Amino acid sequence: MNILRRSFLALACAAVAATVAMPAQAQTAWPTRPVKFIIPLGPGSGVDITARLLADKLSERWGQPVVVENRPGGDAIVAINAVVGAKDDHVLLFAPASTFTAHPLLHDSLPYRQDDLVPIARVTNTLITLGVPSELGVKTVKELTDKIKAAPGKLNYASVTGANDLMFAAFLKTEKLDMAKVPYKDTVQAINDLAEGRIQAYVGAYAIMRPRVQQGKVTVLALTNRQHAKALDAVPTAREAGFPSLEFDGLVGLLGAKGFPDAAKQRIAKDIREIVSDPAVGEKLSLTGQVVNPGTADEFAGDLKDQRDAVARIGQTLGIKASQ
Repeated sequence: MNILRRSFLALACAAVAATVAMPAQAQTAWPTRPVKFIIPLGPGSGVDITARLLADKLSERWGQPVVVENRPGGDAIVAINAVVGAKDDHVLLFAPASTFTAHPLLHDSLPYRQDDLVPIARVTNTLITLGVPSELGVKTVKELTDKIKAAPGKLNYASVTGANDLMFAAFLKTEKLDMAKVPYKDTVQAINDLAEGRIQAYVGAYAIMRPRVQQGKVTVLALTNRQHAKALDAVPTAREAGFPSLEFDGLVGLLGAKGFPDAAKQRIAKDIREIVSDPAVGEKLSLTGQVVNPGTADEFAGDLKDQRDAVARIGQTLGIKASQ
């Protein structure tokens, strides 16, 4: 009887051990099928190029295709809905945080909740700059503010829709500057108008401005990112220039739908860190106006909280109440 009892207990323990091991094996097996990165921007942007470069490298590591799908439009809500609605741990959002952290200030209601998106991995920081036409004859942010004050309401600006747009509006209000905003659907057209002097200031990704900077048509006055960039060694940060109200990071990372498995998060963050740590990859990303800044899900979550807090302060400056 004792022998039978011991045999039964041994079999029961083995069964429990097998049951416990199965989920762990399933988690470590991720991905089990093709992975999709959805981007809220069109092809050719720095974030798009970064996503495609990583997709190729990750596909080699994971033994599964990694597909990049551009879903521009709808103020990034189209792309976010595609990820949240898929409820699939193989569908991820690859995006600049500024495309969605400002949503509560820009929309009275949203089709998703903040906690519907979970941070997976921080990837890079996009270099965001304030540029002016070279013909304007200003070399610093202070000179630009003096120019605006001398001609209130007569100078125009444009910026990327979202948090960066709100940030520049808050900067104008903080500095008591009167400048007219020109809306653009096409960022490239805004840069062309900046280069030709039809608008006098633009805030957006440096990668988009760079060709015009190299032509001598556009002058970059400041970097909005918190950290100085080696790629733009001669350009001060907004804080270094004396205008902290112009400070806002170009945070970029991967997010997934609620319930995304922790083991998969850890693997993605680890693999991305190893890939972008390769100097050759870092150099390629630098050419797209990105600074390598890999981080874990928790680190990315902390940065997102900091950015949301910054957006909330911007909303207070502008007198805008958040919808969430």
